[in-house]
Amino acid sequence: MRTPAPSTPAQTKTDPTGAQPGTVYLVGAGPGDPDLLTVRATALLATADVVLHDELVHPAVLAAIRPGALVRFVGKRGGDSIEKQTKQAEIDDALIAFARENLRVVRLKGGDPFLFGRGSEEAESLARAGVPFEVVPGVTSPLAAAAYAGISLTHRDLASSVTLVSGTTRAGAPFNFHEIARFTGTLCVLMGMRHIEEITRALVRDAEKDPSTPAAVITWGTRAEQQTITGRLDEIAQKSRAAGIHNPALILVGPVVTLRDTLRWFDKQPLFGRRVLVVRAEGQAEDTARILRRRGADPLLFPAIVLRPPPDPARVTQAISELSTYDLVAFTSENGVTRFLASLREQGRDARAFASAKIAAIGSGTAAALTPFGLTADIIPKDFVGEALARVILDTLGGSGTKPDGTPVRVLIPRALVAREVVPDVLRAAGCHVDVVPVYETVAPPPERREALRALLSSGGVDIVLLTSSSTATHLVDLLTPDTPSAGPSATALLAHTLIASIGPITTETARKKGLSVAVTAEVSTIPGLLAAIESHLTAASESPASPRSYLPWSGTPPRLASPNANR
Repeated sequence: MRTPAPSTPAQTKTDPTGAQPGTVYLVGAGPGDPDLLTVRATALLATADVVLHDELVHPAVLAAIRPGALVRFVGKRGGDSIEKQTKQAEIDDALIAFARENLRVVRLKGGDPFLFGRGSEEAESLARAGVPFEVVPGVTSPLAAAAYAGISLTHRDLASSVTLVSGTTRAGAPFNFHEIARFTGTLCVLMGMRHIEEITRALVRDAEKDPSTPAAVITWGTRAEQQTITGRLDEIAQKSRAAGIHNPALILVGPVVTLRDTLRWFDKQPLFGRRVLVVRAEGQAEDTARILRRRGADPLLFPAIVLRPPPDPARVTQAISELSTYDLVAFTSENGVTRFLASLREQGRDARAFASAKIAAIGSGTAAALTPFGLTADIIPKDFVGEALARVILDTLGGSGTKPDGTPVRVLIPRALVAREVVPDVLRAAGCHVDVVPVYETVAPPPERREALRALLSSGGVDIVLLTSSSTATHLVDLLTPDTPSAGPSATALLAHTLIASIGPITTETARKKGLSVAVTAEVSTIPGLLAAIESHLTAASESPASPRSYLPWSGTPPRLASPNANR
């Protein structure tokens, strides 16, 4: 048994919000959408030493686990009940053993731990062993999947009650639907796809349901892969099989299913079901992924660039020591802000070090990155490009780079090692004294990741590629370019059937010089602006009969890139 890395001092027994040593937490991971994870669950994952998780837990939920924790997959699939019971006993024993080592243990279960799972049985095992435990409820799939499908389980005019049943009993036999004969509310059947034909027939025969009762089957509820099939009760099994629906799925029966035509919202979004490749650097990609999921998309995180410390840290140290001598500090990227201010803090300094210097930011995203440090940008151009930033800085300075006494305005630009020179060149030409200080550099990811990305694109597993900077465009093409012409398709060929979207005109220009065909360029150079531009493009394309390609949702489980924490 591998010993997990120790928790930090902030995660000790005196911390009432985190996991406690020697305790097992039976935590509901929710139905799939990682944003539905509870606050309590998030706090426990951030402080656990050990996490044992089921198969259906979203990779983004696993990414919330603290670095150094032991993460183990303990999912059980298949129809062999004896094998499942053996594995369940092993899970119970592992929970007890880890707790007795005085570790903080999270048992992460899909949905809610006490609804048609083995959470209650695991709790009984822990109680018999004298191991302290806590149960953390999760958003359960009947509630969440139905809501995301636009189906309200209750309605004053249609249903005043809900019944939840399991598609199979412990012995593998079907549920006895005689128990709910003449029930008129909404019926939710979980884990029933394997026997859906028998279940629908039994509902008509034993539960006395009208064959024309509205029914629905929802698979992968709350995720970008969500698919909803509706029809009469006596035809829903055949329609679901024809659509290739498999578990995990939820069967809904009752008049409330008719509400879907009016209430559906999640799968109506332009980005719903699109597989979007996010090639931003790690640490930035997570926020972008969260925004994409809220719009119904399936983000695939694959950093095309890696951020490294600057080659000359002494220059950064000197710039910070002389910060009060500058008249203006210009930030041209979010990374420039975070890297420079992190160095500032490492030297025991804070926002006061800027003294009377004005602060310029190339865009609203860069300006927002200043806020956690207690700083506000004085200068933000209307257009988020270097040319506009240089112009607005000079306008603020009165059109000249010199002060009334004839001395030059001192400008500091903390940025990447390699970047466009337009801002420093324009300011220097106007008379400013400009110091460009690299606070980080961007490099390509390790070569072994190239084949994984090439395989993903070759499989058709990507609909849209986001280019959020010139460096991501350059590094993406370089990463996809084979070592020799005979080694496989070129970068241009691999991306030929994806919609390429750029955050702004400079990035678009860079991408086109690298041979890429950019279909969408954002008018507002922010992530929300980029996604809004994509949505407008897709909406217009869907309304055009001459649309060359319709980006349809994936007909099954799409290929996924591993969560960065999945194999810790």
